[in-house]
Amino acid sequence: MQFNINLFITPLIAISLVLWGYYSFKKRINDNGIYHRCLVVIGLLSFFLNWIWELAQGPLYDGFEYDFEHISFCGLASIADMLMVYVLLFGFALNYKNIFWIRELNSWRILWLMLAGSVGAILAEVRHLAAGNWSYAETMPLMPWVEAGLLPVLQFTLLPVFIFLLTNKLLKKQINT
Repeated sequence: MQFNINLFITPLIAISLVLWGYYSFKKRINDNGIYHRCLVVIGLLSFFLNWIWELAQGPLYDGFEYDFEHISFCGLASIADMLMVYVLLFGFALNYKNIFWIRELNSWRILWLMLAGSVGAILAEVRHLAAGNWSYAETMPLMPWVEAGLLPVLQFTLLPVFIFLLTNKLLKKQINT
């Protein structure tokens, strides 16, 4: 793993999209308190769950060690992951015309969310591997045809769904009113 400017391009785009989504939906909400609580819960869950996942899969990357440099790198990756969860939230909110679309997570919405997360993760992994930002250890299971790591793809296939379901459960009375 190496730090370079290319690592920050996608997060900068994500920050721009998140800020646009935040202000766009803030204007449409009657109760900004509920809106902000929802976003804070999603952000905290996204950061911590992704950080745990990043640290757990760390040994599947070349040269990974549980030292300050690599743990910090996982923290930065988790911030980028959190931003991408927000991009999914706002992107689907645009489609459903409702920022609180997570309260109606049915089978189809979950399937579309998982598809969007997995495609995004595959594209990100392929891009970062090609740029040399990181490489996999021999132990990383790879997806056929795309040679992307299975665990990073599963991370973004599963965690956003879990994050939105858990947020909905934690704030159910608030966001369902």
